[in-house]
This record gives sequence, C-alpha cells and structure tokens, in this order.
Amino acid sequence: MSEVGGITYLRCMAKILGISAFYHDAAAALTINGEVIAAAQEERFTRDKHTSRFPVEAVRYCLAESGLTLDDLDAVVFYDKPLLKFERLLHTYYAFAPKGVVSFVKAMPVWLRDKLFLRREIRRGLAVVMSYDARKLKLLFSEHHLSHAASTFFASPFDEAAILTVDGVGEWSTASIAVGRGNRIEMLRELQFPHSLGLLYSAFTYYLGFTVNSGEYKLMGLAPYGHPESAQTARFEAIIRTKLVQVYDDGSIYLDPTQFTYATGLRMVHDRKWEALFGMPRRQPDDALAQAHCDLALAIQRVTEDVVMRLVRTACQVTGLKRVCMAGGVALNCVANGRVVRECGLDDLYIQPASGDAGGALGAAWAAEYMHFDNARTPQQPDAMRGAYLGPSFTDADFERLERRFGAVSKRLGDHELYAETAAALSQGAIVGWFQDRMEFGPRALGNRSILADPRDPEMQKRLNLKTKFREGFRPFAPAVTEEASARFFNLAVASPYMLLVAPVAEACLLPVPDNYASLPMRERLYHQRSTLPAVTHLDFSARVQTVNQTTQPRFHALLSAFEAKTGCAVLVNTSFNVRGEPIVCTPFDAYRCFMATDMDVLVLGNRIYRKDEQPDAANPDAWRVSFRPD
Repeated sequence: MSEVGGITYLRCMAKILGISAFYHDAAAALTINGEVIAAAQEERFTRDKHTSRFPVEAVRYCLAESGLTLDDLDAVVFYDKPLLKFERLLHTYYAFAPKGVVSFVKAMPVWLRDKLFLRREIRRGLAVVMSYDARKLKLLFSEHHLSHAASTFFASPFDEAAILTVDGVGEWSTASIAVGRGNRIEMLRELQFPHSLGLLYSAFTYYLGFTVNSGEYKLMGLAPYGHPESAQTARFEAIIRTKLVQVYDDGSIYLDPTQFTYATGLRMVHDRKWEALFGMPRRQPDDALAQAHCDLALAIQRVTEDVVMRLVRTACQVTGLKRVCMAGGVALNCVANGRVVRECGLDDLYIQPASGDAGGALGAAWAAEYMHFDNARTPQQPDAMRGAYLGPSFTDADFERLERRFGAVSKRLGDHELYAETAAALSQGAIVGWFQDRMEFGPRALGNRSILADPRDPEMQKRLNLKTKFREGFRPFAPAVTEEASARFFNLAVASPYMLLVAPVAEACLLPVPDNYASLPMRERLYHQRSTLPAVTHLDFSARVQTVNQTTQPRFHALLSAFEAKTGCAVLVNTSFNVRGEPIVCTPFDAYRCFMATDMDVLVLGNRIYRKDEQPDAANPDAWRVSFRPD
C-alpha cells in the first residue's frame, strides 16, 4: 500500500526492461517496483566498445539477474522515439537541399530497412534473447531527453528538483530544462537541432584528431595543457564565440550552419574553413600534439563551461529551485560540473553516473514505472543507483575454473590479509588489477573493475599510460580517496562518489613550481612534480575525484584505509580496468587476459591474489594481447 496526498491505494508491481541501442552505447536495465535490479552496457559482453547493436547479452544478463523471462515483464521501453528522429532527419535534408545528398543516400537505406521499423527490430532482438509471446509484449517508447531526465531525477534523493539535460541530439532536442516533482517530470524548455553544445564539443573532438562519441573525454583531458593566459588561447576563444557560436544569457546557443557539416555531411566540419579560421590543419589521430592543439582544446572547454553554467542558472530561474539534476553526454564533463558546484550557488547537485545514452535505458524504464504506470516514488538516500554497481558479479568457483583453464597461480587470503598485502604491494610501486563484486554501470570504474596504483610515484602516470593502458601519454588519471579523508587532499566540499567532479588539489599537497610554469612547453609541465600526489594532479593543479563511502563500497574503502595505515595517504590512482580501445573488463577471463598482456604486477580477483612473476607464460605478454580499435 502507498499513501500520496492523503490517498491510500494499492501499488502496481511493475517489472520493466529499458533498452538503448542503434546509435552508440547500447545498454539494458531492469527495474522492479522502481528498484534497479540490473543494468549493463552491451560492450562489456561483446568487447566491442560503444557498440550500437541491439543489447542481446545485456538483456540476457538483466533477465538472469532478476530471475524473470520476457513473458514476466509488464513493459519493454525503448529510450527514444524513432519516428520523431526520422522526421528531424527528413526536415534537415529538405532544409539544406541540395547539400547532403551523399549523406542522404547513405542514411536512407539504413533507416528504411532498420530504424524506421524499430518496433520490428526490437522484437527480433528480443527473440534472439529467448522465445516469448509477442502478443503479450507491451512495447513503449520514451522521448530521448525525457529518458535522460528520468535517469537522473528518479535516481536522485530529491522529491523536487530542476532537471538539465545536455547532449548531442535526441529526436529534435539538444538540451532541455524540466522540473521533477514526486513521480512526474514536466518538460519546460528545449534547445533544438542543429544548435547543440554537445555537437559543438564533438566538432572540436573531430578537429583535434579524436573519435566523435568516444574521444570527448580526451579533449577535456587535453584542455589543461593549454596556456590559460596566452594570446593564442584568447584568440581561439574569440574565434569560437564570434565565428562559430553565439551564446545567449540563458545558455541557449546558435551555431553558424555554414561552418558545420554534421547536419548533412559525413564529417563534423568544413576542414578547410576551420583551417582558415584557426590557422592550422585538422590534426590527424597519430599526429604529435602541438601547443596550438592544447590551446584550442582549452578554448572550447572554456566556452562549454560558460554555457553549462548559464544553463544551470536558467534551470534554477525557470523552476524556482536550487536543487539540480543533470544528465546527457555533456553532464560527463566533470570540469564543467566542478565549476557548477563551486560557482552556481546551488543547494545540491545530482549527476547521473551513466549520463550518456547507456543511462537512457534506465531512464526509459523509470519513465514507464512512474509516469506510464503512475506508481508512487519514494526518493532514496544517497540515491537509487546502488553505487552504480549494477552489473554481473562472479564467485570463487568462477576464479577456480579460470585457474584450471590457464594454470593460473593464486593465493587465497582472508579479507584483512588481502587488504594488507595488496596495500603493501601498492606502496612498493606495484600496479594492481582490482576485480570485485558487481561491475559498474556507466563509463567510470569505481573500484570494482579498476587498475590501482600509488599516486605518490612521480613516474606512475607515464608508466600507466604507456605500458599498462597503451594510450596517449598526456591522459590524466583520477584519484580515489576515502570520503572522510577527502578534505585533506582536495578542495571539494561535497561527496563525489561517481568521479564526476573536478576539484583543486589541497594547497597543503602542492609543491612550488617555477615562475614561468604556465608558459613552459607541454611536456616540461607534464613531468614537473606539482604536488605530493603527482600521478593524479593535473597541469592546472586539479584532479577528477572519487570519494569512497564505507557503506556503499566497503571493500574498496577497506583497501584505501589499509593503504593509508601503511603510508599515511588515503588516496590511490583509480583508472578503468582495460587498455586503449577496450571496454572495461567484465569477466574474470577478461581481467586475467588484460593482466597478462600488460605490465600490471598483481591481480586481485575477489579474495585471490595473483602475482605476475608466478604465472605461467608471464614472460610472453604478446600471447595474451588482443587488438582493439583505437578510440
């Protein structure tokens, strides 16, 4: 029984499967009575990063975790409305005609064969998962930005909040402001395609040589290498604001359509026009990074932060509320998020940890639970995400099978001994693969599928990038810190459990730098020791912080505490357990293969510890390597 507004009624027990697919980051999520039972991205099972294919394996996992069949479900919900998206596509081609004919010819067969008849494709995908009675299946569609809004508000601990969603594009909307109250969301304002902050940022991702819908976080990581006071950075920002985008007081934007080709073309921008604007050609993926690339990254990051903060303030103005929920791909820009926390005067901020399209699957399920079935909602503390630990878990029996298959050698320890021995290895410079309990949902490894290291080691960032992750040397690493020790190391006044906020490193941890530090060449600044936590302190003396709560993540918290007891430092480097181009590991086999193929020294699976020098074939990492597409 539930009571809302003094009225008591019998609540419907809803079992709902949410799905996102056919663009990027396909995923599935299953809720029962509003509680998240399981959620996972398809890439983790297929090992195809950012896959757009129907999430057969993710759906199978969600059903297995819940103990349900497809026939047991009350609804299957898709995260956007394909007919509205098709309308936008046709309208755009018509508006820009005769431009875009090549893109039109390429897109139409796919739409007419697959996407326009998405109901049929979803039913076919479900039939691959298992047989079911198609006549009984209730198939619903949620609008894209409503799915994003639902994913953050219904996850949040708030009964009432302003909601801001910002991404590339859904059906028509590229940003929206809504208000959430109880079990309802009311959409209030939207910005429509082709004017999009997400697509503007992706255009620079493309121009600076990274992969669109994958490399945006690299662009964010590159920005601090820009010279903040240089004339070049200021000139680039002025060009962006005068030639590419007009930013209005309320955070809405207007993009000059003559400077972009994403509406009708197969690329993001006119390369030659941008070369004339910025005085340099588009960077190719394998080109060396020059200072001009860093300054351009900083310029677009500054514009992005400005727009996001204007949008947040407008959301508060429109709704009269100072609690804000955020989602959409742009909500993963943790540098902008950190500024929102520090500068926007909010009472509270909640950001969905799976803010991209994968999280839309969960939002679609929640939208159906609360808005279609009209079920009552009780906000949960600290949120409804269960720490984002919503993926598969494995048992000691699974680890034993791995050992029999590959002759792997381990030592099984009790909890206290495990934490102490792992902390000792970390303090001696070991790189540790840490595999525990349920896999994380969303793009961040939060201590269950993580690679860990000592942040005090000045060589650790270089070693992790080049020999463990096999990725670009400029890429930063994030710190994980116990929640209670956070203030000793970072200027962060709020919890950051999902690694979604960038904050300054505490002044007590900073080391002196030369007077000309800001104007030094990129690599000289990169390898200058800026703090007592050099492996996680970015060039601008900031860090992307994860605060670890003892209740939500007891095992990771216990390891951090053991490391603090040994070293006095309650911080570890925490990076995702994978190599460049690979999705985060899912299974014990994925973890062991990655461990053997890299220079990781120690692997911990549950309570079993594996040391590299004790493993068969340890001297032959090439035998374990798998080739992944560069991201």
